Amino acid sequence: MKRSQAVADAAITLLAERGMRGLTHRAVDEAAGLPPGSTSNLARTRAALLELTLRRLTELEEQALAPAYTEVERPSSRPPDLRELLSGIAEGMRVQLADHRRTLARYELALEATRRPELRAIYDEMSRRFREPVVRLLTALGSKDPVRHARQVVAYAEGLMFDAIAGAGEVPGPEEIAQGMGDLLAGMLREA
Repeated sequence: MKRSQAVADAAITLLAERGMRGLTHRAVDEAAGLPPGSTSNLARTRAALLELTLRRLTELEEQALAPAYTEVERPSSRPPDLRELLSGIAEGMRVQLADHRRTLARYELALEATRRPELRAIYDEMSRRFREPVVRLLTALGSKDPVRHARQVVAYAEGLMFDAIAGAGEVPGPEEIAQGMGDLLAGMLREA
């Protein structure tokens, strides 16, 4: 593992466990088992540390959602297989929920981005990497309004994760996730 990954992974854990106030260069050094000053050498400022952490978080979440995106990105003239797609989405969300520290860290970064325009720009750029495949998917499935529907699909997934992690809900199983997402997509695509 590269040092930048070790630093970012430690920062993700600290954000999940201690919140934004607990994220310091010194705390990251300690959590990553690195000599003092290592994090500062890699990310001089707090803004640089937040950016490094957000970029690593995006990389990890893209890996978790890869099964869903495989069906979207596969070159084909036929629409994506809905069962495979729902299975991929359910698997990606299961991975996210099983290690919910990443989602908690993302919530911390999202809230911080509301106060830091430079972080907001990066956060929005990273978000597009998740939303654009959903727009393409919904287009391939025949959505009449794929951009609006993509926002709703992402909002549903985010709401489900928030409820399971920070709300009063239980962690849903893959079948429940697939069924709920299937119901949502069926409603959106009924007109198509």
